[in-house]
Amino acid sequence: MDTYSLLTCRASGGSECRLKCLYSFCVFIALLMTFRPFASMAQVAVCSPYVEPLHIVLLGDSNTALGGDHCDLPKGWSRWFVERVRPTSCRSYARSGATWTNTPKTKVNTTENIGRIGDDNVIFNQIHRLVKAYEGQLQPYPDVVIVAAGTNDVWFGKYRPDAFGRSVEEAFVPDDRSMTERRASEVVSLTESVRYGCLLLRKHFPKALLIVLTPLQTTAVEGDGIERAGDLIEGVALRMGMPVVRQDKVCVVSSKAEAKKRLYTYDGTHTNPLGARKNGEILADLIRPMIDRHLGR
Repeated sequence: MDTYSLLTCRASGGSECRLKCLYSFCVFIALLMTFRPFASMAQVAVCSPYVEPLHIVLLGDSNTALGGDHCDLPKGWSRWFVERVRPTSCRSYARSGATWTNTPKTKVNTTENIGRIGDDNVIFNQIHRLVKAYEGQLQPYPDVVIVAAGTNDVWFGKYRPDAFGRSVEEAFVPDDRSMTERRASEVVSLTESVRYGCLLLRKHFPKALLIVLTPLQTTAVEGDGIERAGDLIEGVALRMGMPVVRQDKVCVVSSKAEAKKRLYTYDGTHTNPLGARKNGEILADLIRPMIDRHLGR
């Protein structure tokens, strides 16, 4: 005898009606539990276009830090980048005031967050924070690492006097092993610091796609300083076989336009929500094909 027949045989009248309702409710719950895993899978599929998990990490200075550690604040390009690319996760380790370039006083420091230029406020230490988070199981293995820095290296040149001290060719005189065995305090030019940082990222995350973004245009830097920094950063990245996005050439922030009227920044350097959105969408459209190629799509 099936369950329903058994219930109806033992009850009559109102009791039978109540038992019918109870039986229907139990069937509903059973079906819900049965299909719950498939509902979860559907939710993931809607949130991300990627079949496999896609974890992205961002390193950089204030224009990346404006998006927040969780890439959800509207003044940062990362918020709009995430909305367009839709990765499984995107975590930012960027800090305001950060530079690529190390100084003779730079040391490992994973706790400092001073919001301005300093000896330890460098990409080198953001890499160490990332590694520490991964080893502590607080961060998934990154499939993509994007580094966007270089503005402060030029803007605050008096604190980075050796930033332009080495050409791209000179930065590659030491072999990879010799370079990574150095202390950060021994790597004090922009080109050497970029190479050094990217070698460390490759050492710890060899399967990750590394993407380098050159700095945006800014009214804070006169002359060709930003373009010169971009040329050096691009030169190192290309020599290492890494894709580069020239933000100073493709993004919406124009130093000449911003000097006349604030359109996409609130101070000539840092993006407002409109500038962040436009930059984030531009970067997403440029970077998404790079990710697809890396994943073999």
